[in-house]
Amino acid sequence: MYESHFGLQEKPFALTPDPAFLFRSRHHDFGLMALEYGVLSNAGFSLLTGDVGSGKTMLIRKLLAGLGNEFRVGLISNTNRNFGGLLQWICLAFELDYRDKTLAGLYEQFVNLLTTEYAAGRRVLLIVDEAQNLSPQLLEELRVLSNVNADKNMVLQTILVGQPELRDVLRQPSLRQFAQRISSEYHLQGLRQADALQYVRHRLQVAGGSPDLISPEAVDLAWQFSGGIPRLMNQLCDLALVYAFGDGLPIVDLQTMQGVVDDRRAGGLWQQELALVSHAQ
Repeated sequence: MYESHFGLQEKPFALTPDPAFLFRSRHHDFGLMALEYGVLSNAGFSLLTGDVGSGKTMLIRKLLAGLGNEFRVGLISNTNRNFGGLLQWICLAFELDYRDKTLAGLYEQFVNLLTTEYAAGRRVLLIVDEAQNLSPQLLEELRVLSNVNADKNMVLQTILVGQPELRDVLRQPSLRQFAQRISSEYHLQGLRQADALQYVRHRLQVAGGSPDLISPEAVDLAWQFSGGIPRLMNQLCDLALVYAFGDGLPIVDLQTMQGVVDDRRAGGLWQQELALVSHAQ
């Protein structure tokens, strides 16, 4: 809509997690480092948590982009409170036939996969996104399943990705054994104020535009209103470009961003989200 007006090759603040737009803030660098360390050090379990929109999926995609052919990766991304049987979803994640099989049959099939991949010199990596939706019972099933790791060479590694409440679940006494098996973990926080301007400038440049399309004062306002959560900042900056385009402006200035913030505040949809971010910080 506004790309040609601002000399952009693509939208700089799209909400889809594209690793090409990853901004390596201090928090994101440490988060990616924790994930990479967990994988390369043969950690049985790794944990990445963060608020909604903080960039967890972006880091996972960046991690996967750097893995070689020595990994067989399965991703479970649609967990919910009515999740059902864990092994069915694991088999589906690894493209194994899960239909009309008993629990024992599913287990045998998955163990055969682990054995085959291990013999071929490949490691199996299971990633469970939105893991805060898993019940303590399902998490315990995941821990028991990890008992297939009988020696120092892990045949199954698991990364749990979720919102902050996942940590509350893992602190329950019944999951103490599970928590003790998490070798690498990181909690991803929002952007610091000092990083916000560089974040916006980075995304504008990756999209082929001038890094000065949004003024520092406008970025600072977006940071204050969003709590530094990248997804919320993206929404504000994207809408600000629409407003500036509509007004025929060459850049997004403070007044334009103030208009976006005022409209968002009046709409009321962000109030609960911002309250949760404020509480978490």
